[in-house]
Amino acid sequence: MVMLNRHKESGAVSLFIVVFAMLLITVVTLSFLRIMISDQQQASINDLSKSALDSAQAGVEDGKRALIYYRTICATGDVAGCTAARNTINSTTCNQGLKDVVDVTNNKEVPVQQSQSANDVQLNQAYTCVKMQLNTDDYLGTLEANSSKIIPLISTSNFTSVQLQWFTTDDFGTTGTSVNLQATPPQSDGGGTNQQIWPLLAQSSWPTTRPSVMRTQMMQFGTGFTLANFDGTNDGTSDANTLFLYPIGTSGTASNVQDTYAFADRDTRLTATGTPLGTHCSGKLSGGGYSCSVTLNLPTPVGNAPGDLTRTAYLRLTALYKTTHFRISLVGAQFKGVQPSIDSTGRANDQYRRVDDRVDLVNTNFPFPEAALDVSGNLCKNFLVTDTSNTIPADQSTCQ
Repeated sequence: MVMLNRHKESGAVSLFIVVFAMLLITVVTLSFLRIMISDQQQASINDLSKSALDSAQAGVEDGKRALIYYRTICATGDVAGCTAARNTINSTTCNQGLKDVVDVTNNKEVPVQQSQSANDVQLNQAYTCVKMQLNTDDYLGTLEANSSKIIPLISTSNFTSVQLQWFTTDDFGTTGTSVNLQATPPQSDGGGTNQQIWPLLAQSSWPTTRPSVMRTQMMQFGTGFTLANFDGTNDGTSDANTLFLYPIGTSGTASNVQDTYAFADRDTRLTATGTPLGTHCSGKLSGGGYSCSVTLNLPTPVGNAPGDLTRTAYLRLTALYKTTHFRISLVGAQFKGVQPSIDSTGRANDQYRRVDDRVDLVNTNFPFPEAALDVSGNLCKNFLVTDTSNTIPADQSTCQ
């Protein structure tokens, strides 16, 4: 009798393999779909965010138009119209300050569109709230390396001191928070005075993370003046002074030391000083803010009685070696119409962006000169003293 053994295969292993393969393919497919949808959503959000920023910038531009209108009205001598325009600019109601240049209905948002294109409405862009202030607590700016800026010190009330701050992490040119500083002067005057000197290095030798040397020049006059007053320092009064502020401190160490200097204490036009003023700066900026800070006391204008603080004043800043951000504030007073602020919020669909911009409200009919003479190379001078024109050389193209 022959026994036959038959092996029956159920196929369970193959079934499990197929099921797991399908699950794996499904998971991979869903993962790719999720990544694609997430990237698409992020791209859409980025696009809307940029559009919202564009809308906010449109509000800033309309704010500039309102400021130009205000300045134009005030320039005509219309006191009532100037006062009305000023009150409109300083309104705390959204978009109310733009009513002289933009059709603002019931303080609603202002659509961003071209009047000749009806399809722009479909983009769903607008700036929702624009507020402006003529008077500000400070003046903010950026100075390119070895360039200057003149700031009118027009205030809401009398002041005697100015606070200057400069150099932020945006000026590093590299990552990090440590500021490169020198704690002590590295050399002494070789002229016999043994005075310690802060070195003025070559442009290429100045460290990347060291704040710039700031040249601060004060120009002012009181109720009346003559050109000779700018060279006078009688009885502690002065109309023009210059200070060079050299950043000092300990590298990598935070510090909040605040120096105070008087413009009239040192004037390189009248007395050779031999060295700039060492100004303490913070060696670490992990919390943001400005590295260097100094308070500058202004003297009484020439011709004013002691205690007479009425003045027309200007501050000229020059950043030597490095580009730098700076901030100026009047101690105990505000800037009056010098650099108005424009706070604008823009929208694109359901995305919002907000910008706070500053506008220099200067008189374009009287631009401040950068220099009496500006050259890119060497300056050649010829000096000749003679009693007769016959001795003047025919060839004056070369320096003697």
